[in-house]
Amino acid sequence: MSSTSDDSPKKPQFGNRFLQNSEDVFLHNAWDNVEWDDEMTKSAEAKIKEQLQSAMDEEKGAELDEEASKYWDGFYRIHQNRFFKDRHWLFTEFPELLMDQNESTSTSAAVDESGGRFNVLEVGCGVGNTVFPLLEYNSNKNFHVYACDFSSNAIEILKEHEGYNPQRCCAFVCDLTEDNWDPPFTEGSLNIIICIFVLSAIAPNKMQKVIDKFYYYLKPGGVVLFRDYGRFDMAQLRFKSGRCIEENFYARGDGTRVYFFTQGEVHRLFTFSGFVEEQNLVDRRLQVNRGKLLQMYRVWIQTKYRKPNTE
Repeated sequence: MSSTSDDSPKKPQFGNRFLQNSEDVFLHNAWDNVEWDDEMTKSAEAKIKEQLQSAMDEEKGAELDEEASKYWDGFYRIHQNRFFKDRHWLFTEFPELLMDQNESTSTSAAVDESGGRFNVLEVGCGVGNTVFPLLEYNSNKNFHVYACDFSSNAIEILKEHEGYNPQRCCAFVCDLTEDNWDPPFTEGSLNIIICIFVLSAIAPNKMQKVIDKFYYYLKPGGVVLFRDYGRFDMAQLRFKSGRCIEENFYARGDGTRVYFFTQGEVHRLFTFSGFVEEQNLVDRRLQVNRGKLLQMYRVWIQTKYRKPNTE
């Protein structure tokens, strides 16, 4: 695992199972912090170049952008709440989300020194993968979760969940790329924004606008907790001919789209909006199918960016 910041922890929280001997690779289902050699990197670069040479036509790419909500609605219509998975790693990687645990820590993002309501927004909430663990593990009455998604189907499924409590949670439909979000909160009112595998679904030329909105709605001192797909992830290298919309941006078979980031790209997006970087890590993980003797390399980017306390 590497970082753009010299003071990042040497042993991050992503895991501690390291492959010391290549002969042991099939002893476990996954290995953490896997280093890539030059041959692997060159092979990945060649694959991406090949994908770009067979990119889809601009008209089809434009149609996917214009009809994005239709494809995400279709995704949730098919999967319904079967897609729900409790993100058990959430509080390990982002302890800022445990308000009660961090109340006595003055440096924690989970402390609202004004004594008022502590507001968390999850963008791209889907059917509640993050929302319901947040509500379950934070019993403080001042802890409030806002949740928005592009898909009206996803919001309907979320609201039907037995764990949805309108007193502590407010879910709404929102297109993050629009100029006017029309949210149920005001400028500078959020303590934390959670953005997990969401920015990658947005066209690259619209990403900066979204990050600017994050800055607008966060309180001074508020933080964005970000995790998304990294360059050369297995999912990127598996795309077939005609699926590449533009460089590192692809269309899945169901019409939804995905971008694969570098640490530098994420850094530039957030700092351009005025954020200060606190963490920028790349998580390289080796997943193993022991039955088929397959090795699958995953790459994710995890970051934390804070809005300065003073403008």
